[in-house]
Amino acid sequence: MNDSRSRRRALLPALAAALLPVTWPLPQAVAAPPAAEPGRAAVSVRAGDGNFVSWRLLGSDPAGIAFDVFRDGTELTPAPLTGPTGFFDAGAPPEARYTVVPATPGGATMAASQARSFAADHLDVPLQIPDGGTTPDGTDYTYSANDVSVGDLDGDGEYEYVVKWDPSNSKDNSQSGHTGNQIVDAYKADGTLLWRIDLGRNIRAGAHYTQFQVYDYDGDGRAEVAMKTADGTVDGAGTALGDADADHRNDGGYVLDGPEFLTMFDGETGAVLHTTDYLPQRGDVGEWGDDYGNRVDRFLAATAQIGDKPALIQARGYYTRTVITAWHFEGGELVPLWTFDSDEAGEQYAGQGNHNLSVADVDDDGSDEIIYGSLALDDDGTPLWNTGYGHGDALHVGAFAPDNEGLEVFKVDENSDQPGSWLADAATGEILWETEPSGDNGRGVAGDIWADNPGAEYWSAADDRLRDSAGAEIGPAPGSMNFLVWWDGDATRELLDDTRIDKYTGDGERRLEDFEGVASNNGTKATPALSADLMGDWREEVVYRTEDSSALRIFSTAEPTELSLPGLMEDRQYRLAVAWQNTAYNQPPHPSYDLGDQDAATRRESGPLP
Repeated sequence: MNDSRSRRRALLPALAAALLPVTWPLPQAVAAPPAAEPGRAAVSVRAGDGNFVSWRLLGSDPAGIAFDVFRDGTELTPAPLTGPTGFFDAGAPPEARYTVVPATPGGATMAASQARSFAADHLDVPLQIPDGGTTPDGTDYTYSANDVSVGDLDGDGEYEYVVKWDPSNSKDNSQSGHTGNQIVDAYKADGTLLWRIDLGRNIRAGAHYTQFQVYDYDGDGRAEVAMKTADGTVDGAGTALGDADADHRNDGGYVLDGPEFLTMFDGETGAVLHTTDYLPQRGDVGEWGDDYGNRVDRFLAATAQIGDKPALIQARGYYTRTVITAWHFEGGELVPLWTFDSDEAGEQYAGQGNHNLSVADVDDDGSDEIIYGSLALDDDGTPLWNTGYGHGDALHVGAFAPDNEGLEVFKVDENSDQPGSWLADAATGEILWETEPSGDNGRGVAGDIWADNPGAEYWSAADDRLRDSAGAEIGPAPGSMNFLVWWDGDATRELLDDTRIDKYTGDGERRLEDFEGVASNNGTKATPALSADLMGDWREEVVYRTEDSSALRIFSTAEPTELSLPGLMEDRQYRLAVAWQNTAYNQPPHPSYDLGDQDAATRRESGPLP
């Protein structure tokens, strides 16, 4: 444990006493709490000499709701707790078991929540590492855990973990060579393996090939899993798709021949629910910008609410031709809704995509739009706006600018004749400000990281100054240009980069966390396996692989907070961002509102989205 973290942990009881509206009396014997059910994702995290217990506030909770906390069947709270959904139990043993019981003003009975215990400051989810192998070109490979997504796969009210395994010889599209098979697993939080899907030799392994979506597409309360598949993909039930013996790889390891499929898998069993042709098929490889297989196989994926149900978004191409297709999952089948093709829509829409995308209801009509980079599509697949600024590596969509109504888009550009970075109105594409051209600006971040400035701040690799929502310079840019995380209890976000968390101070950064025994993913991108509000109160967890990939390691904050907010996964934009977070160049999720605006923060769904 690093010294700074240990010192802060030692101060927890004093800080909690100052910030939380609770006391810590000796436990008193009362009637046992009611039977616990999932839903509030209560968690107990070891901190100093006690345990920090926190749980979800639901958007559907009545005003004035309060909570009783029990340890091993004994009540700790003589009066129900109101305000923040957290409680520090000083002097409690690490193995203590907690139950949180809602107490409504009218005395109505609500389901209790059993807290998941972190015996240390983290929870390990044991993984089963796939066996390595040797490719036809004689390269030996092993596996490490890579990107992770979550969904309630079995309908029990708790998230399961879907893990993509990367072979050690995975490739960027620009690199020739064979790769090991891409493998995807699903685990319960206790390490139970639900299923394993082997995408097979005809799906190349790498950040731009497999974008997996985990979401409840048919509304049955259980999440499905969707991926691009091919001949020889083996589902979680052991059944092969197409021609199990086919090998469409060329001498360079690229797969430029053979059928391409899109498959919806059952989230609980991994069995195929429906397979159809991927849209669009690759066709003439040269029509995508090169003839060796780089640009043709640049894939993105997301999930969006279109009409009264969620839609699977699949996309191919962004350097030149761009094709985006929306699918509904109806009656057990994938049904295409619409396809946007820049070859048909107009050459002005070619080359406008990013290495990532975002989804948000930018025009407030109840359905989501697709922000593809410099191009945005309306929910019917028609162009909504296009800045014409071209391809880029980073993209953020959120309620960033307090003086601009609605949402904004912050993006960095790669072309030397385009702005280095820009902020636009998300509904119209109107540029609010931009910086000078800078060439390949590979990193950029938007988020509220500094309480002394209203709204969000913006910075990028090509600009050493932090900017406000008017584009004005307000201080030095942080050295960190990666993920963001709500961690320390206030409404501003912290800087998450590699395996550490820092706090921006206005003139530099202060280290909050150095996570030990874990590794980040995706090379120099140094991203976590996942960052999202998975359990406990409204703040976010950070998920890494352990250094040997034997487990996922989940870190949850034990810092006290004065804020009482519903969980972030109740916000549709945030939940959908968690679904697309694994897509290509991973980006952090943003909600549809400013967390510091208490009125806006009440815009929630009726419960955590599966």
